Amino acid sequence: MVALETVEALSGLGLEGDRYALQCGYWKVTEACQVTLISEHDLQRASRRADRPGVAEGLQSGSHRRNLVVRGLRTAALQDRDFRIGDALFRYRRTRPPCGYLDQVACAGLAKALGRNSGICVEVIEGGQIRVGDPLHIE
Repeated sequence: MVALETVEALSGLGLEGDRYALQCGYWKVTEACQVTLISEHDLQRASRRADRPGVAEGLQSGSHRRNLVVRGLRTAALQDRDFRIGDALFRYRRTRPPCGYLDQVACAGLAKALGRNSGICVEVIEGGQIRVGDPLHIE
């Protein structure tokens, strides 16, 4: 995982350079999401639930493997909604539960700490540039 200051959202594909936009992600056949999004609130909650060394640190460093982290709202507020971040328009698709594969590639105990609040899958409806700090606007 690589943190970026800007990224291009590609309509119908995901984020430029991401493993799922390139169709080489681990879940590409069965559970692929164009983009995954999690709230800062959910990451803080998961950090408090962490019961193994290194899990809380992994959550804060991006080991949760979600593409976008948003601040100031809970992901449930996006259910069945379209929303804009930067120049891109997204549509809520479904929740994104954690899986055991996350523990294999990141840190044992990470999936358990995330629990039910582990982010959502979203679709890119209109492509465009996204920048760190761009506000999220519900349409």
